[in-house]
Amino acid sequence: MDTHVIAAGLPALGWALHGSLLLHRLATARRDPLTGLHTRAGWTTRAEHLITRHSEALVILVDLDDFKHINDTYGHAAGDVVLAATAHRLSDWCGHHGITARLGGDEFAAAITDPARTRGLNALQTALDRPVEHDGTTVNVSVSVGHCHRTSLPVPTLTDALSAADAAMYAAKGHGRRTTR
Repeated sequence: MDTHVIAAGLPALGWALHGSLLLHRLATARRDPLTGLHTRAGWTTRAEHLITRHSEALVILVDLDDFKHINDTYGHAAGDVVLAATAHRLSDWCGHHGITARLGGDEFAAAITDPARTRGLNALQTALDRPVEHDGTTVNVSVSVGHCHRTSLPVPTLTDALSAADAAMYAAKGHGRRTTR
Protein backbone atom coordinates (compact mmCIF):
# COMPACT_ATOMS: atom_id res chain seq x y z
CA MET A 1 0.00 0.00 0.00
CA ASP A 2 1.22 3.50 -0.76
CA THR A 3 2.61 5.33 2.30
CA HIS A 4 0.97 8.58 1.13
CA VAL A 5 -2.47 6.96 1.34
CA ILE A 6 -1.72 5.63 4.82
CA ALA A 7 -0.39 9.01 5.96
CA ALA A 8 -3.50 10.75 4.63
CA GLY A 9 -5.84 8.29 6.36
CA LEU A 10 -4.28 8.38 9.82
CA PRO A 11 -5.73 11.76 10.89
CA ALA A 12 -9.21 10.65 9.84
CA LEU A 13 -8.81 7.43 11.79
CA GLY A 14 -7.59 9.40 14.81
CA TRP A 15 -10.59 11.75 14.70
CA ALA A 16 -13.00 8.85 14.33
CA LEU A 17 -11.48 7.12 17.37
CA HIS A 18 -11.51 10.37 19.35
CA GLY A 19 -15.19 10.99 18.47
CA SER A 20 -16.11 7.45 19.49
CA LEU A 21 -14.39 7.86 22.86
CA LEU A 22 -16.14 11.18 23.47
CA LEU A 23 -19.55 9.66 22.71
CA HIS A 24 -18.82 6.80 25.09
CA ARG A 25 -17.78 9.23 27.86
CA LEU A 26 -20.89 11.33 27.30
CA ALA A 27 -23.16 8.28 27.49
CA THR A 28 -21.38 7.11 30.65
CA ALA A 29 -21.69 10.55 32.26
CA ARG A 30 -25.45 10.46 31.75
CA ARG A 31 -25.83 7.18 33.64
CA ASP A 32 -25.45 6.62 37.36
CA PRO A 33 -22.72 3.98 37.77
CA LEU A 34 -24.35 2.32 40.79
CA THR A 35 -27.92 1.98 39.52
CA GLY A 36 -27.57 2.26 35.75
CA LEU A 37 -30.37 4.84 35.72
CA HIS A 38 -30.09 8.18 33.98
CA THR A 39 -28.50 10.99 35.95
CA ARG A 40 -30.39 14.25 36.43
CA ALA A 41 -28.76 15.75 33.31
CA GLY A 42 -29.47 12.71 31.14
CA TRP A 43 -33.03 12.37 32.38
CA THR A 44 -34.14 16.01 32.26
CA THR A 45 -33.96 16.42 28.49
CA ARG A 46 -35.82 13.19 27.85
CA ALA A 47 -38.43 13.88 30.53
CA GLU A 48 -39.11 17.38 29.16
CA HIS A 49 -39.70 15.81 25.75
CA LEU A 50 -42.12 13.24 27.22
CA ILE A 51 -44.06 15.85 29.17
CA THR A 52 -44.47 17.96 26.05
CA ARG A 53 -45.57 15.13 23.77
CA HIS A 54 -47.81 13.04 26.04
CA SER A 55 -50.93 14.65 27.46
CA GLU A 56 -51.40 11.91 30.07
CA ALA A 57 -47.81 12.09 31.34
CA LEU A 58 -47.04 11.56 35.00
CA VAL A 59 -43.96 12.70 36.93
CA ILE A 60 -42.94 10.78 40.03
CA LEU A 61 -40.41 11.55 42.76
CA VAL A 62 -39.27 8.86 45.17
CA ASP A 63 -37.26 9.46 48.33
CA LEU A 64 -35.92 6.70 50.55
CA ASP A 65 -37.04 7.28 54.14
CA ASP A 66 -34.32 7.25 56.80
CA PHE A 67 -31.64 6.23 54.32
CA LYS A 68 -28.90 7.59 56.59
CA HIS A 69 -30.08 5.11 59.24
CA ILE A 70 -29.61 2.24 56.75
CA ASN A 71 -26.04 3.33 56.01
CA ASP A 72 -25.25 3.89 59.69
CA THR A 73 -26.78 0.61 60.85
CA TYR A 74 -25.91 -1.82 58.06
CA GLY A 75 -23.02 -0.06 56.29
CA HIS A 76 -22.63 1.69 52.96
CA ALA A 77 -22.52 -1.59 51.03
CA ALA A 78 -26.04 -2.32 52.29
CA GLY A 79 -27.07 1.22 51.35
CA ASP A 80 -25.75 0.63 47.84
CA VAL A 81 -27.79 -2.58 47.59
CA VAL A 82 -30.91 -0.68 48.68
CA LEU A 83 -30.26 2.05 46.09
CA ALA A 84 -29.74 -0.52 43.32
CA ALA A 85 -32.88 -2.45 44.35
CA THR A 86 -34.95 0.74 44.42
CA ALA A 87 -33.70 1.66 40.95
CA HIS A 88 -34.50 -1.80 39.60
CA ARG A 89 -37.99 -1.82 41.13
CA LEU A 90 -38.80 1.65 39.81
CA SER A 91 -37.57 0.71 36.32
CA ASP A 92 -39.60 -2.51 36.37
CA TRP A 93 -42.72 -0.59 37.36
CA CYS A 94 -42.22 1.93 34.54
CA GLY A 95 -41.53 -0.74 31.96
CA HIS A 96 -41.37 0.68 28.45
CA HIS A 97 -43.75 3.50 29.33
CA GLY A 98 -41.33 5.92 30.90
CA ILE A 99 -37.81 6.79 31.91
CA THR A 100 -36.20 6.71 35.31
CA ALA A 101 -33.38 8.56 37.01
CA ARG A 102 -31.39 8.72 40.16
CA LEU A 103 -31.36 12.43 40.81
CA GLY A 104 -28.76 12.13 43.52
CA GLY A 105 -28.32 10.58 46.92
CA ASP A 106 -31.47 8.67 47.78
CA GLU A 107 -33.83 10.52 45.41
CA PHE A 108 -35.25 9.00 42.25
CA ALA A 109 -37.55 10.26 39.52
CA ALA A 110 -39.63 8.88 36.69
CA ALA A 111 -41.57 10.37 33.81
CA ILE A 112 -44.34 8.10 32.57
CA THR A 113 -45.94 8.54 29.15
CA ASP A 114 -49.13 6.61 29.90
CA PRO A 115 -49.84 5.84 33.57
CA ALA A 116 -52.75 3.59 32.60
CA ARG A 117 -50.20 1.10 31.23
CA THR A 118 -48.47 0.77 34.61
CA ARG A 119 -49.65 -1.29 37.56
CA GLY A 120 -50.69 1.88 39.44
CA LEU A 121 -49.19 3.99 42.18
CA ASN A 122 -50.22 1.63 44.99
CA ALA A 123 -48.32 -1.18 43.27
CA LEU A 124 -45.30 1.11 42.96
CA GLN A 125 -45.44 1.92 46.68
CA THR A 126 -45.72 -1.78 47.53
CA ALA A 127 -42.83 -2.73 45.25
CA LEU A 128 -40.54 -0.02 46.60
CA ASP A 129 -41.33 -0.74 50.27
CA ARG A 130 -40.22 -4.39 50.08
CA PRO A 131 -37.23 -5.35 52.25
CA VAL A 132 -33.83 -5.99 50.68
CA GLU A 133 -31.48 -8.83 51.60
CA HIS A 134 -27.80 -8.02 52.14
CA ASP A 135 -25.21 -10.42 53.55
CA GLY A 136 -27.86 -12.55 55.23
CA THR A 137 -29.57 -9.54 56.82
CA THR A 138 -32.99 -8.21 55.96
CA VAL A 139 -32.92 -4.44 55.48
CA ASN A 140 -36.33 -2.83 55.72
CA VAL A 141 -36.99 -0.20 53.08
CA SER A 142 -39.50 2.61 53.24
CA VAL A 143 -40.11 5.30 50.63
CA SER A 144 -42.22 8.39 50.19
CA VAL A 145 -43.63 8.95 46.71
CA GLY A 146 -44.93 12.17 45.23
CA HIS A 147 -46.48 12.50 41.81
CA CYS A 148 -47.96 15.06 39.47
CA HIS A 149 -50.10 14.46 36.40
CA ARG A 150 -49.45 16.74 33.46
CA THR A 151 -53.16 17.53 33.33
CA SER A 152 -52.90 19.08 36.82
CA LEU A 153 -50.60 21.80 35.54
CA PRO A 154 -51.73 25.06 33.92
CA VAL A 155 -48.59 24.97 31.77
CA PRO A 156 -47.11 21.50 31.25
CA THR A 157 -43.43 22.03 32.10
CA LEU A 158 -41.09 19.58 33.73
CA THR A 159 -40.02 22.18 36.29
CA ASP A 160 -43.60 22.71 37.45
CA ALA A 161 -44.31 18.97 37.46
CA LEU A 162 -41.20 18.29 39.56
CA SER A 163 -42.12 21.07 41.95
CA ALA A 164 -45.64 19.69 42.40
CA ALA A 165 -44.35 16.11 42.79
CA ASP A 166 -41.79 17.34 45.33
CA ALA A 167 -44.50 19.09 47.36
CA ALA A 168 -46.62 15.92 47.22
CA MET A 169 -43.65 13.81 48.31
CA TYR A 170 -43.02 15.99 51.35
CA ALA A 171 -46.74 15.93 52.15
CA ALA A 172 -46.51 12.12 52.07
CA LYS A 173 -43.56 12.25 54.49
CA GLY A 174 -45.63 14.48 56.77
CA HIS A 175 -48.43 11.90 56.81
CA GLY A 176 -46.12 9.11 57.86
CA ARG A 177 -43.65 6.99 55.97
CA ARG A 178 -44.59 4.55 53.21
CA THR A 179 -47.14 6.82 51.59
CA THR A 180 -47.97 8.21 48.19
CA ARG A 181 -49.41 11.67 47.52
